[in-house]
Amino acid sequence: MLFGWKGTTHIMASANGVASLQGKRPLFSFGAIADVQYADIPDGHSFIGIPRYYRHSLLVLQRAVQKWNNHQKIKFVMNFGDIVDGHCPKDQSIDVVKEVVNEFEKFNGPVYHMIGNHCLYNLPRDKLLPLLNIPSIDGRAYYDFSPIPEYRFVVLDGYDISAIGWPQDHPNTLEALKILREKNPNTEKNSPDGLVGMDRRFLMYNGAVGKEQLEWLDGVLQDATKLKQKVVVCCHLPLDPGFTSREAILWNYDEVMDVIHCYNCVKVCLAGHDHQGGHSVDSHGIHHRVLEAALECPPGTDAFGYIDVYENRLSLVGTDQLQSTDMCFNP
Repeated sequence: MLFGWKGTTHIMASANGVASLQGKRPLFSFGAIADVQYADIPDGHSFIGIPRYYRHSLLVLQRAVQKWNNHQKIKFVMNFGDIVDGHCPKDQSIDVVKEVVNEFEKFNGPVYHMIGNHCLYNLPRDKLLPLLNIPSIDGRAYYDFSPIPEYRFVVLDGYDISAIGWPQDHPNTLEALKILREKNPNTEKNSPDGLVGMDRRFLMYNGAVGKEQLEWLDGVLQDATKLKQKVVVCCHLPLDPGFTSREAILWNYDEVMDVIHCYNCVKVCLAGHDHQGGHSVDSHGIHHRVLEAALECPPGTDAFGYIDVYENRLSLVGTDQLQSTDMCFNP
């Protein structure tokens, strides 16, 4: 998968003549980090045995904030979800989330958060969203903003329809449980055993974008098209199966992409969740970049970066395990 990832990036970079554009100044730049998943517990492993460095991830974030501040031209920071790990002792959850948010707030500018599954393992939405300063009506966690008139960022709530985070009797919880019953016959709903191909995404730690959010997204993209804005879509859950694990995709990624593909304004989709990272370009020329996880950096290494935004490309400048990527598109 890593070979395919690098190959895709190299081909796109060459085909679009990135080298000839290096002299131009970006319109703006923003910081990016995903899956900090901090917890004050000893190191552990994922369910497939990949080492996880729960305490070190906070140091990765601290170094990221220091670098972003030293850069001096980072306009804002995007956190792609999972600010705290599911193994964090539940009686410490609020304090740990506050501790990590405090580290983010040492950045000299706005920080935009999105929710991930590990966030929701620790805190219900009504407690989590205020801590993350996510603008919310009725517990929803999707929003958009324009850092400059030419660009708009859309932050999706990938756990809108979810078996975690909402009250147990909430319609969104009940809808999610119905989907899991229909799509995943396993007793353990986080197990993909026996699921084939794209059906392997129907796991409890994933979720879906609800009908109202899809309608909202359509309206935002209509508006962006009228304003001739380029759009960057951000979501904790990846939206393209290109070089992403089937177990990490949004349940209704196809419905979301059907809306996005109705317009020409969306140029790049950014995500976290799939810790190994990846980059693909879909059939409509939209770049999908999944960021490598801060959590899986061995001590002394990092996974964060910043993205320079130009008229016709986004250029991710990565640190250590976060691979640098040029994403060129038709303006």
